[in-house]
Amino acid sequence: MNRTKIWGLAAALAVAGSVVAQGSGKAVIAPKGDLKWSDAGIPGVTKAPVDGDMAKGASHFFWSYPAGFVTPVHHHSADHYVTTISGSLVLITDGKEHPLPPGSFFALTGKASHAARCESKEPCVMLIDARGPWDIVPEADAKH
Repeated sequence: MNRTKIWGLAAALAVAGSVVAQGSGKAVIAPKGDLKWSDAGIPGVTKAPVDGDMAKGASHFFWSYPAGFVTPVHHHSADHYVTTISGSLVLITDGKEHPLPPGSFFALTGKASHAARCESKEPCVMLIDARGPWDIVPEADAKH
């Protein structure tokens, strides 16, 4: 296994490790084959929750953009921490493009505005650690 794959795996495990409920004495296990993918309310975008309630509070979930998908500029109310799992994701923040191949990590806090695109022939899948209810606020509608 090359260094890039090892770091990618380490990053994914670090985020996934936070899925274990602290102090409750239980574990959350989500094998790939057991994920329940559903429509995320955006054409072609899907989600697979693994822990918590995305609508009500902190949660961990997989998020997938189809190949070629481009988001408008937006933000999320909750701080969130993301590891790319597959695909060639490009994150655009402050007018700069950041290529994020599998195993890459990024954090968006304080309602940081951004856009993204999936530049691969395969879907761009991310593991998201959201610290509050998940929403998507288009910048045209954003109130800062």
